[in-house]
Amino acid sequence: MRIDILTVLPEMLESPLGCSIIKRARDKGLVDIQVHNLRDFTTNKHRKVDDYPFGGEAGMVMQIEPIDRAISHLKSQRTYDEVIFTSPDGERFDQPMANSLSLLNNIIILCGHYKGIDYRIREHLITKEISIGDYVLTGGEMPAIAITDAVVRLIPGAIGDEQSALSDSFQDNLLAPPVYSRPAVYNGWEVPPVLLSGHQAKIDEWRHEQALERTRRLRPDLLD
Repeated sequence: MRIDILTVLPEMLESPLGCSIIKRARDKGLVDIQVHNLRDFTTNKHRKVDDYPFGGEAGMVMQIEPIDRAISHLKSQRTYDEVIFTSPDGERFDQPMANSLSLLNNIIILCGHYKGIDYRIREHLITKEISIGDYVLTGGEMPAIAITDAVVRLIPGAIGDEQSALSDSFQDNLLAPPVYSRPAVYNGWEVPPVLLSGHQAKIDEWRHEQALERTRRLRPDLLD
């Protein structure tokens, strides 16, 4: 899989994309992640990629030309399944969407900034708009990191135990059940006896019941 990220702040992405599961997946050749500075695609001698909005609204707008040049450059090298724009008014990102994106071959993620991007980009160049929540961030870099992380960990071989990803919260519209580790008793707090029983069927039943109970209590909307 290849993920190309377009941003005006490439340094903001370096650390999150260079450690933990994402780093291991990159080192194994499971995913190729390339970060591109949009300032490299502007014809402005001062490397500006923004300008004042028509109509006099406050704030600055990302210009259409450098974004179009960047996307056109990438598309000249390969075919992309999706060109994604991170936006507060996009489709809400969730686990099923992460699952679907993990099955694609090549995607572009455009990180918004300033007041927004020239709307013609969204009309003519973007194929999917994604929001990670009902709030506004300084830019789309952190949503791009969240999307990339959620997608990469689903690629076969990215994590040591592939079954672990399948039992994460939201995979079956349920929150994950509680998990425990050694010691079995700490400060008088005990691990549920069923988890020490060695009876896998009963353990599985307990985990499912706990997942249902936690979902009903914490996220009943997932059961609707």
